[in-house]
Amino acid sequence: MTENKSSVAEILIEALPYIQALDRKTVVIKFGGNAMVDENLKSCFAQDIVLLKQVGVNPVIVHGGGPQIGKLLEQIGKKSRFIEGMRVTDNETMDVVEMVLGGQVNKQIVSLINQHGGRAVGLTGKDGGMISARKMKLSGRDQEEHDLGQVGEVESIDPSVVAMLDNGDFIPVIAPIGVGADGASYNINADLVAGELAAVLNAEKLLLLTNTAGVMDPDGNLLTGLSADETEALISDGIISGGMLPKVRCALDAVKAGVSTSQIIDGRVRHSVLLELLTDTGVGTLIKGDT
Repeated sequence: MTENKSSVAEILIEALPYIQALDRKTVVIKFGGNAMVDENLKSCFAQDIVLLKQVGVNPVIVHGGGPQIGKLLEQIGKKSRFIEGMRVTDNETMDVVEMVLGGQVNKQIVSLINQHGGRAVGLTGKDGGMISARKMKLSGRDQEEHDLGQVGEVESIDPSVVAMLDNGDFIPVIAPIGVGADGASYNINADLVAGELAAVLNAEKLLLLTNTAGVMDPDGNLLTGLSADETEALISDGIISGGMLPKVRCALDAVKAGVSTSQIIDGRVRHSVLLELLTDTGVGTLIKGDT
């Protein structure tokens, strides 16, 4: 029994320097993948966020919801169409996106955090004009420009609403929907929103939850502690490719914009956020800016 208690104390002491380093700092976390659909992982994530806020860290959550959008579209008999992995979003699909992201998914995350003792507030990028968007132009492999409808990219971000919530001890939970100059709504990739938001907020860290262990070398070993230059070399050598490439690019852009570190972490691991931020070993790939 005494040994068990000592082990608990050692874990807390291990976390202490990380808590001190992150005191009053902002950490932007993209919540997605298995962590968003597995009930146990969802509960662990909410507990992690509440604990971070309690010890003086300012977590800001950006979430996706692609599977939930696809499910509702299927239920109403509307077939999803994708170009280069991007969902074509007409007016009817955009209505569903806003309903799912801004309503269903966002409110579930807010409710779960609050159940665990937090003070979460749900937002979309349209609230307070937070995310100004522009229509995304996509050139496919055929070099032709494809019309994705109301799929957008970030034009600019006004961080004042998020800063106000942080200062009021609230936890912002943001759905990645922006508004164009013409008042139209745009569905934006959550990774991109998280990266841009981290840069604008001068965040200490950007965390991207995924369904993989992180960036792996050709022998299947986890790579971490990578500089921006090392990461670019891995991309050039083809070691980073496929579905991991957009996330790594997002992480790279964030550190180049001044975010201290970006971490691509395994959201399938219970309490992955705490393990990555407050322990020596972590559970993912850390990318840091070049000094």
